[in-house]
Amino acid sequence: MPQNGREGKEERGYDPEDDRNVNHDNGKLKELGELSVERLFENQEVPSWRKQLTVRAFVVSFLLSILFSFIVMKLNLTTGIIPSLNVSAGLLGFFFVQTWTKLLRKSGLLKQPFTRQENTVIQTCVVASSGIAFSGGFGSYLFGMSERIAKLSTDTHDFKNPSLVWIISFLFVVSFLGLFSVVPLRKIMVTDFRLTYPSGTATAHLINSFHTPQGAKLAKKQVRELGKFFSFSFLWGFFQWFYTSGDDCGFANFPSLGLKAYKYKFYFDFSATYVGVGMICPYIVNISVLVGGILSWGLMWPLIEKRKGDWYSADLPETSLHGLQGYRVFIAIAMILGDGLYNFLKVLSLTIIGLSHQFRQKDVSSDLPTADHSSDHVTSQVSYDDKRRTQLFLKDQIPAWFSNGGYVAIAAISTATLPHIFHQLKWYYILVMYIFAPILAFCNAYGSGLTDWSLASTYGKLAIFVIGAWAGASHGGVLAGLAACGVMMNIVSTASDLMQDFKTGYLTLASPRSMFVSQLIGTAMGCIISPCVFWLFYKAFDDIGLPGTQYPAPNAVVFRNMALLGVDGFSSLPRNCLLLCYVFFGAAILINFIRDFVGKKWRQFIPLPMAMAIPFYLGSYFAIDMCVGSLILFVWEKINKAKAKAFGPAVASGLICGDGIWTLPASILALAGVKPPICMKFLSQGTNARVDKFLS
Repeated sequence: MPQNGREGKEERGYDPEDDRNVNHDNGKLKELGELSVERLFENQEVPSWRKQLTVRAFVVSFLLSILFSFIVMKLNLTTGIIPSLNVSAGLLGFFFVQTWTKLLRKSGLLKQPFTRQENTVIQTCVVASSGIAFSGGFGSYLFGMSERIAKLSTDTHDFKNPSLVWIISFLFVVSFLGLFSVVPLRKIMVTDFRLTYPSGTATAHLINSFHTPQGAKLAKKQVRELGKFFSFSFLWGFFQWFYTSGDDCGFANFPSLGLKAYKYKFYFDFSATYVGVGMICPYIVNISVLVGGILSWGLMWPLIEKRKGDWYSADLPETSLHGLQGYRVFIAIAMILGDGLYNFLKVLSLTIIGLSHQFRQKDVSSDLPTADHSSDHVTSQVSYDDKRRTQLFLKDQIPAWFSNGGYVAIAAISTATLPHIFHQLKWYYILVMYIFAPILAFCNAYGSGLTDWSLASTYGKLAIFVIGAWAGASHGGVLAGLAACGVMMNIVSTASDLMQDFKTGYLTLASPRSMFVSQLIGTAMGCIISPCVFWLFYKAFDDIGLPGTQYPAPNAVVFRNMALLGVDGFSSLPRNCLLLCYVFFGAAILINFIRDFVGKKWRQFIPLPMAMAIPFYLGSYFAIDMCVGSLILFVWEKINKAKAKAFGPAVASGLICGDGIWTLPASILALAGVKPPICMKFLSQGTNARVDKFLS
C-alpha cells in the first residue's frame, strides 16, 4: 500500500499493450499477434548463467544502488511513501550498459554484447540493494529504537541509538534468510501455479521491449527525458538550498494557500520529489492522501484543539503524546492496523483458496503450464514461448540441499548473534520466529504473486505485538518488539522480492542461478550502502525525526508507539482517544470491505484507508504536491495519451532522482558546516509591522 510503496505496488503507466506496440517492429510479429515474444529473440543465443553475471553489470548496479538508496532514504525520512522504482532501475541500467558497450564497440574492445538477461541481472541487483533501505527500517522500526524518537513517546528509558557497526551486523544476519526460505518453491510458484507477479511481469515486458530495435529507440528517448528532468530537479533543489538558513525558511515553507492554511499543514512545498511520486502513484492514492489530510487537519484536529483543558491538559507541549499529538499518532496507527488486518485476512484467504484450487487439479504438473488452464485450444505461439521459457527456467537448478542448508546455517548464526546486538531479544524468541518464518515467507510470496501485495509491514507489526507482549515492559519489550519486527520484515520482504525476480527472469530467459546470485550480491551491497546513506543523513541533519522538520521520519514514531501499545496496553492514551481509535479501526475495515464489494467500476472512487492515515500525523502539504503531479499527468494524457504513457514514468523518475540525489551534496555541505546565506520566511501583516517597529 502507499504507506511504503512496496505494499501493493501498482505501477502507473504500465499496460502490456504498450509493450506489444513497442515489440511490433516488423510484420512478422504482427502476424504472430501479441503472444509470441520469444520468436523475436530466437536468433539470439542465450548466454550461460555465468556469462549473465558480468563485471560491468555489477559496477552499474553498484552506482545505481547508491542513487536509489538516497532516493528511498529521503522518502523514508520524509513521508514514508515510496513508489515502485523498478522501471527507473531497468531504464537506467539499460542506458548505462548500452552506452558502455557502444564505446567499447567503437574501440574494438567489446567482448560480449549487452543482452536482456544481463539487463535483468542489473535490475534485480539494484532493486535488492535499494530494497534494504526499506526493509532495514531506517524510517520505521530501526530509527524508532533511538533516544530521539523515544523522547517523543511516553517511554524514554528503553532505547538503542544508531551505530554503523551494529546496524550493518544486524542487516547481514537477517537479510539473507528470506532468500533461502523460498528458493525450493520457485518451480511451484512460477511454472506450476503460474502466479502472475504483476510487478515482475511488468518489468520483464519492459526489459524485453528495450532489446528490440524500436524498443531501444524508445528507451533512448525515455532516458533523454529522464536526464532532462533529473537536471531540472537537481538544480531546483540546489536553488532552494540558498534560502534555508534557519528554521521554517525557504520554499518548502511557502504559505501558498494562506497563513491560516499553513498553520494546519495545507500548502504547496515545491517538492519535485513528491510531484514525481504523484505522477507514478495511481490517482486514487493521491486523492486518498488528500482526503485524509482534509479529514484530520481540516476538521478533526481543529475540533479536538478546542477541547484543550478538557480532554487533555492545556499545559502540555504540542509534541506530547498525552496531548493533541497522541490523537494524531494513535488514530493513524488504528487506521493502519485496521487496513493491515483486513488485507492480511484477504490475502491469506486468497492464498488458501488458490492453493486448494491448485492441489485439486490432478494434472497441475503433468503438462507444461499455459496461460489459461481452462482453455482447450492453445496457439502454437504460446506453446513455443512457454516451452522455451520453461525449458531454460528448469535447466539451471539450485540444489535443495544448498537452500535448506543455507537457511539452517544462517538461522543458527543469526540466533547466536542477535542477542548480542539486542540483549532484550532472547535466543528462544528468535528460534520461534525462524520456525514460523518460512511459512510466512511462503504466504507473502504466494499472496504477492496473486495480488502484487507484499504485506511485509503487516507481518512486522504482528511480530511487534507478539514478541513485545511476550517479553513484557520490565524486560525491554519495546526494543524486543521493534527488533523482532526487523527480523520478520526482512525475511518476508526479500522472499516476495526474490519470487518477483524469478518471474522476471522466467519471462526474459534469465537463469534462476544468475537471479539468485544477483539478489545475493544486491542484498550484500544494500547491507552496506543503506546504513552508510542513513548515517550520512543522521549526522548531517541534527533535527532528523523531530515533528515539523525537513525529515520528520513519521513511521519511526508510529512503529515505536505500536511497540508501546503491545507492551503497556492503552494506558498512555489521552481521553476519548481509545474510542476514536476503535471508530477509525472499524472504519478502515469497513471501507476496504466496501471497496471489494462494489466491484472494479466504483472501487476507483473509494479512498484507501492506509493512504488516508499517513497525513493524520504529517499534514497535507505532500498530498498537495502529489495531487499536482496527478494533475500534470491527467492534463498530459488528455492532450496526448500515447506520449504520456511512454514518457510519464521517465519524467516522474527524473524528478524523483534529481531531488533525491541533491541530498548527497546537501548532506556534505551540512557536515562541513556550510550554511545557506539567506532565510526566506513569511510573516503575517501584524507580525511584520511589529518586527519593523522593533528593528526601527
